[in-house]
Amino acid sequence: MTTSLKPLLNPQSVAIIGASSAPERIGGRPLHYMLKHGFKGAIYPVNPRRDRVQGLPAYPTIADVPEKVDCAIIAVPAKDVVDTMRACVSAGVKSAVLFSSGFAEAGHDGATAQAEVASIAREGRLRLLGPNCLGVINSDHNWFGTFANGPAESRPATGGSVGIVSQSGAYGSHIYISAQARRIGVRYWVTTGNEADIDVAEMIDFYAHDPEVRVIMAYVEGVKDGPRMRRALADARSARKPVIIMKVGGSAIGAKAAATHTASVVGRDSIYDAVFRQYGAYRAQTTQEMVDVAYACQFGRYPKGRRTCLQSISGGAGVQMADVAEDTGLRVPPLPDSLQAKIKALIPQASPLNPVDFTANAVNDPEIMPRNLDYTLSSDLFDGHVVYLTSVPGSPFTRVSCLDAFRRIREAHPDAVIVMSMLVADEVIADYEALGLPCFSDPAVAVRVMATLADFQEHFERPAANADLAAAGEEMPDAPKDIISEYGAKRILAACGLTIPQELFVSYGSAARDAAGRFPRPVALKIASPDIPHKTEMGGVLLNVEGVDAISDGVDTLLARARTAVPDARIEGVLISEMAPAGVEVIVGMTHDKLFGPVVMVGLGGVFVEVLKDVSFRLAPVGLAEAHRMISELRGAPILNGARGAAPVNREALALAISRLSVFADKNAGLIESIDINPLIVSPTDAIAVDGLIVPSTSPAIASVAHKEDEQD
Repeated sequence: MTTSLKPLLNPQSVAIIGASSAPERIGGRPLHYMLKHGFKGAIYPVNPRRDRVQGLPAYPTIADVPEKVDCAIIAVPAKDVVDTMRACVSAGVKSAVLFSSGFAEAGHDGATAQAEVASIAREGRLRLLGPNCLGVINSDHNWFGTFANGPAESRPATGGSVGIVSQSGAYGSHIYISAQARRIGVRYWVTTGNEADIDVAEMIDFYAHDPEVRVIMAYVEGVKDGPRMRRALADARSARKPVIIMKVGGSAIGAKAAATHTASVVGRDSIYDAVFRQYGAYRAQTTQEMVDVAYACQFGRYPKGRRTCLQSISGGAGVQMADVAEDTGLRVPPLPDSLQAKIKALIPQASPLNPVDFTANAVNDPEIMPRNLDYTLSSDLFDGHVVYLTSVPGSPFTRVSCLDAFRRIREAHPDAVIVMSMLVADEVIADYEALGLPCFSDPAVAVRVMATLADFQEHFERPAANADLAAAGEEMPDAPKDIISEYGAKRILAACGLTIPQELFVSYGSAARDAAGRFPRPVALKIASPDIPHKTEMGGVLLNVEGVDAISDGVDTLLARARTAVPDARIEGVLISEMAPAGVEVIVGMTHDKLFGPVVMVGLGGVFVEVLKDVSFRLAPVGLAEAHRMISELRGAPILNGARGAAPVNREALALAISRLSVFADKNAGLIESIDINPLIVSPTDAIAVDGLIVPSTSPAIASVAHKEDEQD
């Protein structure tokens, strides 16, 4: 846990440098809010032109404050920030909130000034939040180090179990207000701004270790320290704390806006997706989605599986709920005949299959609903329950009896995971929330949230992605120091434990005659050159070549084509390779991400992967179980199970290839720019690397490859 953040998040003494007597000014708001909400610590306004500020004694400089303060709020023009920071360090200030803008987000000069500010803070062992941020709130201690009126004025401070961190101040305020409106108990709210020191990953890690925080919400434009974010998400998952992230900047326009907004480094969106999926963070697309998921998580109940019972007062709503359950991967098994009979005996008009339509008759008899629900809750056949009641709980005729029914249900089943859907007033919802029953107006959202809770539970229980590696790093070969041909690449892949075809290397046609007899079946001929990575484009591949003369002539043909098409290329010879058995074409590869390091991928389509874009990514290394999950994420994964009469392929062999490649990439992290095994032919018996390309980081080809990727991003 980052204990150095405690003076920032729970200060016992605060100085406001640039404090104003006008509560509406930026330098006056934090003082106003702390006085309004009853901050218990010492408050020291710093203003050389005032003796008193908002009723408190003021001090000319931070050096005149009678004690060393835990946190200084700096609300001065950008031109005065450097001197103010130096004064804070000299005065022994432990942390600072820097509101001022005009730094890295404003261009080169601002970035230079920000680097100086960061250096002063680092050398003075002062933890810095900002610049260009809206500050911090700890509602449990009435600490409002912010000038954001929305969070501070939205409602009185209340303690809670949710920690929010946002790189954007204004949008962070929007999230805070939305969370408060949803009755989410927010304990911490931190906006990191330009992140000269404290970044969003460090805050996630702080929340992961804080025993008072149970749910983490984060708004992210870009990550500056990939390994730190990776560790933070891993720690949160180990602590069984859900992380709900909104990551923006995936589009080209969004990425450009993020760079000008907080000077963030925005990586490829698919890599962020992989990181969040690997560590079980939920990526929300909208504020409402983010708030809904966090709201449900704060109740702390997660289904142990995906078996879900849907109960509804409306048959139509039940059908809608069943559709959403199927879309989100929930299982809705039918009730056994014995249980159906019990429900029919209680409610003759009911449809007891699942969804259970207990009909409006439940309104007439207060005993029907609790008994009906008790049947399914007591059966141990389901992990979660979604109950749709529309406006019934809010009706003056049924409000008391309905609440009493669910109070009895909760007493009888204290740990049951139940999500409610009802359209009622806030004060009615509060009664159900007090019973640990999250409530949603839309039944479809209620079902989606149940599925998300199940996802979190699966991630909490799941071993780490590298728990069952297919090989140890010390068993892996070293990366090449320069770009090599397919022949050399496949030798390395074979040393990693991947299967390659039987093949021979020849340097001229007559040599092929001696080798041809070793291949009783048709072969593939491929030009071997480190300077021709994409052989098909220049006619450097011949398939299904059979016979001594054809193989010999084919070798001479390829050598001639290569010399004509790429005169300056280093031509090593021709690779004679047995044709792979029939199977599914897959691509397995690796790329080096500038933030997170080696990333492995698997995709369907072989040479058409760029068209189909059916791929899955993970940070290296990954074990066999995680590799299987990557495969299952592919939209075309059912093809691997056999299609149009074809036999299922060996998915275990494919997973093994992914895991072994990931271990090789991890062992050689920083030394390899990319690896392509395309295609990898996955048959019912094996996964064979038909082609291979390894591009080391030292290769001069990297510059052009990186430029192409930047254009695509």
